Amino acid sequence: MAGRAIKARVIFGGRVTSEVLFSDKPLLIYGGIDTPSGIVVERGHPLNGCSIQGKILVFPEAKGSTVGSWTLLQLKKNGVAPAAIVNASCEPIIATGVIMARIPCVDKVDLSLLKTCKKLTINGSEILVDAL
Repeated sequence: MAGRAIKARVIFGGRVTSEVLFSDKPLLIYGGIDTPSGIVVERGHPLNGCSIQGKILVFPEAKGSTVGSWTLLQLKKNGVAPAAIVNASCEPIIATGVIMARIPCVDKVDLSLLKTCKKLTINGSEILVDAL
């Protein structure tokens, strides 16, 4: 699968290559990620205890409050935001947050294609699978 390009819908454009942090579970943004550290603190979530800083955060969709948009902006201001976000379905909370924080984001992606990926490149509407 190395070198394969997967098409996506652009929410906020950009080009970034980074390590993948993958979850097949929806993620609570406000209250689920510690804004000073960028550590996932959502109890019971598979990513609990993981840092999102500088990673391409891949998860199906967000859950929770509209304050999640502000949370993404705070993560960016604190220097602990993800390098990019990939969703199966990006809803308004994430869309607003990534636009405000200028975090590249794409959606309409079959996440099962990315489950074992270690590193990705997002380039506009393409996700390039660099390594499995």
